[in-house]
Amino acid sequence: MRWFAVALLLLNAALWFYSDNTGPKRVAIVSERQALPRVTDLKPSAQNDDIEAEAETPSEPSGQLAVPVEPVPPRETSRPQTFCIRLGWFDSADAALAGYRALNQPGTDYEVLEKERELSPLHWVIVPPQPEDRALELFRSLQQRGIDSYLVTRGENRNAISLGLFESRQAAENVLEEKKRQNLNAILANFPRNQISYALVFEDQLSPDSGAVEAAEMDYSENFDLVEIRRCEGVATRSENP
Repeated sequence: MRWFAVALLLLNAALWFYSDNTGPKRVAIVSERQALPRVTDLKPSAQNDDIEAEAETPSEPSGQLAVPVEPVPPRETSRPQTFCIRLGWFDSADAALAGYRALNQPGTDYEVLEKERELSPLHWVIVPPQPEDRALELFRSLQQRGIDSYLVTRGENRNAISLGLFESRQAAENVLEEKKRQNLNAILANFPRNQISYALVFEDQLSPDSGAVEAAEMDYSENFDLVEIRRCEGVATRSENP
């Protein structure tokens, strides 16, 4: 009986030892409230470090260099400058002043210039010079026949008989052929000529970089044979108010 009790005791001890090592662990209960760690106290992982480093590192340029573009300042309009303008030609000084009024009297100073110009010679159909008595006799005969003519009384062609002056050479040649058919010993000669003409000179304010000079040249060229526009070297003589 004693051995039976001892065996039962050993069996209980073995069962207790086995259940203590193989059973579920006991959970320790914490009686005090413990605070969770703050986000800032947590150490980021290596992957997060790489992501942050990549975000902070500036990216390399993709084969192209960024060139800074400087702003272009706005173009300034040039200030008006004084230009001297010469227009011609006029048959008289009065006609030049009338032309100045027609232009609404631009500028402040103006002047009328007189100039003797050598013009292109005319084509002259004449009967060459001859002794005065023969020239007078021929001239009277032509007048009786109703042929337009006049007797030259001065110059190197004195005692010649003029049958017409022409600007067109073709027109002169046509008249020459006609006079030869009338049995007149006519020839074709040049008739030199000069002419007194007048030009109008005045000052005006123009902006050279705005196209105003070119526009003025085009405008004046429609009405005048002579158009000169240049910067003034001096002040034009002020005439009386037209």
